Amino acid sequence: MKKVSLLIPTYNEIENVEPLSCAIIGEFDKLPQYDYEIIFIDNHSKDGTREKLRKMCGANKKIKAILNAKNFGQNNSPYYGLQQTTGDCAIMMCADFQDPVEMIPKLLAEWEKGYKIVSAIKTASRENKLVRFFRTCYYKLIKKFSEVEQIEHFTGFGLYDKSFIQVMRDLKDPTPFLRGIVAELGFQRKEIPYEQQRRRAGKTKNNFYSLYDIAMLSFTSYTKVGLRLATFIGFFIAVFSVVVALVYFVLKIIYWDTFVMGTAPILIGMFFLGAVQLLFLGLIGEYILSINQRVMNRPLVIEEERINF
Repeated sequence: MKKVSLLIPTYNEIENVEPLSCAIIGEFDKLPQYDYEIIFIDNHSKDGTREKLRKMCGANKKIKAILNAKNFGQNNSPYYGLQQTTGDCAIMMCADFQDPVEMIPKLLAEWEKGYKIVSAIKTASRENKLVRFFRTCYYKLIKKFSEVEQIEHFTGFGLYDKSFIQVMRDLKDPTPFLRGIVAELGFQRKEIPYEQQRRRAGKTKNNFYSLYDIAMLSFTSYTKVGLRLATFIGFFIAVFSVVVALVYFVLKIIYWDTFVMGTAPILIGMFFLGAVQLLFLGLIGEYILSINQRVMNRPLVIEEERINF
């Protein structure tokens, strides 16, 4: 009998974890040909989620939990959790019901056809339309500039065969970006559409900083455009500055008494060049930060407790 692992990352999801586990168990009651395990990896919740998980694990041995010693971020924790699964395949989904549990049989059906990765793609969403618009712009920008063809509107929700899980273990990436890794190293991949639902309960944990962090991780990991852009813009500004300087010099020679250069062009040029320098210093700093995190090679997660393993 094939075993399916369900990985669910959590952070302050006390209202969702029990209903979600019941919904998943209900789906597998319709799929008696599969054994399963439900693994929650909790990123140091503060709302009682951990206590709820302990009770759930005590009542059902198929429910397991990894409790992190602190919050290690929304990239590291799910990536680490996938590596701890023991099934023939693993399905990762969020804890807030935005990823429909009804998709589980569809994911498994494609896996049975031989696909090693089944990516669930958001073709529609009940989230804020403005947020979706900016997400779409971001995906298209990354896809255009990346040497690796990125997957639009893929959040990580999907199925991963144990052979790909082993690839993840061997990669040993201290700053993993799962979506980019799937696009770069994923093999025999199938995309299936779904409509993302509204959050069932609780509040989203995403904010501007966390979204910016994810965006810059993908940007610095899979594009060179930032560094190349700094070089090209610097070259064109240098050429433009030389041309403007020559024009001013010639005009001053020809109209020595009437052509007043003034300080405005100098000030404007100084502020403009200063702004460009600061912008690209910050961008280069993002690349250096990414390199620094990889060189330190810190563990993805430190566990505080494991239950039912």
